[in-house]
Amino acid sequence: MAVPSFLARERIVARPGFNRWLIPPAALAVHLSIGQAYATSVYKVALVEHFDASLTAIGIIFSIAIVMLGLSAAVFGTWVDRNGPRAAMFTSAVFWVSGFLVGSLGIYTSQLWLLYLGYGVLGGIGLGIGYISPVSTLIKWFPDRPGLATGMAIMGFGGGALIASPLSRQLMNWYDPGYDPAVVGTVPSGNAVAGLFLTLGLLYLAFMMFGAFIIRVPAADWRPAGFDPSTIKAKSLVTTENVSANNAIKTPQFWLLWTVLFCNVTAGIGILEQAAPMIQDFFRNGETSTVLAATAAGFVGLLSLFNMAGRFVWSSTSDYIGRKPIYMVYLGVGIVLYVVLATLGSTATWIFVLTAAIIISFYGGGFATVPAYLRDLFGTYQVGAIHGRLLTAWAAAGVVGPLIINGVLDSRGTPGQLVAGDYRPALFIMVGLLAVGFIANLLIKPVSEKYFEPKATDAPTAAAAPERSTVR
Repeated sequence: MAVPSFLARERIVARPGFNRWLIPPAALAVHLSIGQAYATSVYKVALVEHFDASLTAIGIIFSIAIVMLGLSAAVFGTWVDRNGPRAAMFTSAVFWVSGFLVGSLGIYTSQLWLLYLGYGVLGGIGLGIGYISPVSTLIKWFPDRPGLATGMAIMGFGGGALIASPLSRQLMNWYDPGYDPAVVGTVPSGNAVAGLFLTLGLLYLAFMMFGAFIIRVPAADWRPAGFDPSTIKAKSLVTTENVSANNAIKTPQFWLLWTVLFCNVTAGIGILEQAAPMIQDFFRNGETSTVLAATAAGFVGLLSLFNMAGRFVWSSTSDYIGRKPIYMVYLGVGIVLYVVLATLGSTATWIFVLTAAIIISFYGGGFATVPAYLRDLFGTYQVGAIHGRLLTAWAAAGVVGPLIINGVLDSRGTPGQLVAGDYRPALFIMVGLLAVGFIANLLIKPVSEKYFEPKATDAPTAAAAPERSTVR
């Protein structure tokens, strides 16, 4: 699929002397915008009341968006590698903003299917293309620190709700003065949410276009000053070879890592997707209304902060201790924390908040580390396309995670009247999933040489070439 000349890869090759530290802001402009997906719990109850629907029916909107994220990332991954990040970011902005506009129309007209189509399908496509758009570019700009590079980009996605959550509350209060975000139990009107969607769409359009037009790709022969490519194979699992996207999905390593990501994401989504009402339900009978209101108001933002920080801190740490060990931390310690949340989380607000925050930091860290894990296993050739295909695990988790927690909660009672015990069955299911992911990570070994590309393939320039599928 051809792109207009002003979006073409050859138009954005950096000139000699270009400062690579100008690239992370471009990535952040896109990822902070699409990271709004993590703030959906802020207006979830409002949509339940507006459409007179169940939690599951409204949760499907988020699930559709995540499914489309995974599918679009898989389908368009090679296209993104071939045409470059500007074309991808521009395309992402068009779909993401269209999703908000169509979703706003659906809320105004009380047509739930339009919300599914808008925020779910169109927005989800924008999510997928935007999510992978800067990743392979950053890995090429920072071959000496791939974990740091991907952490810088993907932390923006985790931090999107840090901005979107308080902004959404204030905008909904503006559109509906009867809604007070500081008072537990007040719910904005559907029209306030529709106005919110319209406003956010226009704001994100400006930010994402800014990112698209400042992004650059390195020249084929560019290397960081003092960087010796022969030094990168310093840890186990790190290869200096390259594997194509078509060959990568034939390896057991790809599917083991797919399982790891699926389990980690499913567990994290269970908290994120239900964050705002969850803390209120846990302490409905324990804390005073004033304390509960103050805690609940900042909980989504706090989780977003830890989601964002975890993506940067944990992925950067993986540059030193390795990708496999860091996933043992995400999954192994995560199991312990979920047990604490299920059994002791309702005994004190600080236990609940701290435990949930660390869990979400692992969730974010898992996302940020996985592109570097792929680079270690499969090389830089078509790493963006491989990453896109791996994100189908996120698509699957986006369905399974909300279905587990919303299904359990729908069977236990009415939204707004739930308590901590109603969440325990879902939380223990997450413990089991993390155990499966832990075992899958332990089984990952170096990729067999039969999947490698011929030595003639030059990784820095291969991204512009078509996929190769022959296994030698």
